[in-house]
Amino acid sequence: MESVLRPLIVIGGSVVITLLVGWLVDRLLRRADSRHHETPLWGLLRLCRPPLQVVIITALLRGSYRQSGIAWVWEHRAGIGQILTLVLIGASAWLVVRIAATVVEASYARYATGTRDPARVRRVRTQVTLIQRVVIAVVTVVAIAAMLLTFPPMRAVGTSMLASAGLLGIVAGVAAQSTLGNLFAGLQIAFGDMVRIGDTVVVDGEWGTIDEITLTFLAVRTWDERRITMPVSYFTSQPFENWSRGGVQMTGTVFFHLDHSAPVAAMREKLRDLLGDIATWDGRDWSLAVTDTTPTTIEVRAVVTAKDADDIWTVRCAVREQLIGWLRDHHPYALPRIATAPATLPPGKQWAELTGSGGRSRSNGAASPSDRGDAKAPRTGRG
Repeated sequence: MESVLRPLIVIGGSVVITLLVGWLVDRLLRRADSRHHETPLWGLLRLCRPPLQVVIITALLRGSYRQSGIAWVWEHRAGIGQILTLVLIGASAWLVVRIAATVVEASYARYATGTRDPARVRRVRTQVTLIQRVVIAVVTVVAIAAMLLTFPPMRAVGTSMLASAGLLGIVAGVAAQSTLGNLFAGLQIAFGDMVRIGDTVVVDGEWGTIDEITLTFLAVRTWDERRITMPVSYFTSQPFENWSRGGVQMTGTVFFHLDHSAPVAAMREKLRDLLGDIATWDGRDWSLAVTDTTPTTIEVRAVVTAKDADDIWTVRCAVREQLIGWLRDHHPYALPRIATAPATLPPGKQWAELTGSGGRSRSNGAASPSDRGDAKAPRTGRG
């Protein structure tokens, strides 16, 4: 009878205690969440219930498995104890990571609720994301090191490695130079406010939005839904355009190459009427002026504004399309033309004077083209 009750008490008791503690903790967190609606921390901490229960049941089994009275458990007590220790370390690391992530998310949610500036919200979001990744990396490394140190052979290896730690550090630093560079570049981006999640940037000729920032790489989502992955060290060593820096409002230009007879004043009035019907124009500013001229065309520039990069693209396309259509329908003469007629040469005598062929005649006595008043260029031949 004892051989049945002891395992039941050890294993069943551990399960019951685990479930009871998990239920009590969840009930307390639920009550705290109902009393403090302005703080999402208590509600988010309920997500830590699974790793907490794993830690509790593993710790209880680790301390009581020898008293279970099961023969094969006693025979393999060293291996079972080692496994339970590894599981306990892993579950503890899981719990620490979950608690840290919960605290970070709660802090960000509370800050985002009380802040109306989108730029500051994106900045804090970038920082808390990288902080969370750093915490996960540190806890993972510590947990793996603690697991390795539970093996007696690894303790001896660790002791011997301490003597050559300086040399190994130098070698590791040289070998991981690029990785460490990206790591510190990621921290610099997070706390230097160089670029944030959601910023509109132009990198290497590509226009897109910052979609993800990690400790080693950064993902840019382009307008056609492509993802460009770049090392974060690029943004600390190469110039790039950040259209969201200092505000998301944008000013765009639309250029027209037209004939010299183009009605610029009428175009200006038409642009003002068009912008009133374009919903993405924010109404801040607009203008139209002749900015350049060539022997065949003039350059007309229209300036428009919008609240962000997406809207400025829409406004520019709408202005370009509707103004060109208006010129085509009402002022077709204003569109640029390409001359295809042959060039007209001066009269024959003037051409002869210009080319220096006057006074020469053909050997057969025929008059030269210049004497006949031929408008075509004279042919050369033996005189």
